[in-house]
Amino acid sequence: HVQLVESGGGSVQAGGSLRLSCAASAFIANSACMAWFRQVPDKEREAIATIDRAGSSTYADSVKGRFTISKDNAKNTLYLQMGSLKPEDTAMYTCAAAWRWAGVCDYKRGASGLPYWGRGTQVTVS
Repeated sequence: HVQLVESGGGSVQAGGSLRLSCAASAFIANSACMAWFRQVPDKEREAIATIDRAGSSTYADSVKGRFTISKDNAKNTLYLQMGSLKPEDTAMYTCAAAWRWAGVCDYKRGASGLPYWGRGTQVTVS
């Protein structure tokens, strides 16, 4: 069973930056697809970024140009660098991963096919 643990959340002023981390208990070099999601109360969970085994990434329009997903295979850690933060970025951010995958690793697929999830880290932008 793979464990994912997020960290790096916190409170930041609008226009600021944060870097989220997601530490995995398995070798992410072999991960087929890893993703970041966010959710606010009473709203659907939103997929915002994905990265595949080769390092190719996709982004939701809401974060494109402001957020960057990356991974460090040596550290078994996924990152989300967030910049130009807005109050509407306030949410619980969660990472997810799959080691087996069919098709394209793309945020548009949402949570489908991602069996491993972290518990999340809160980001508040004011």
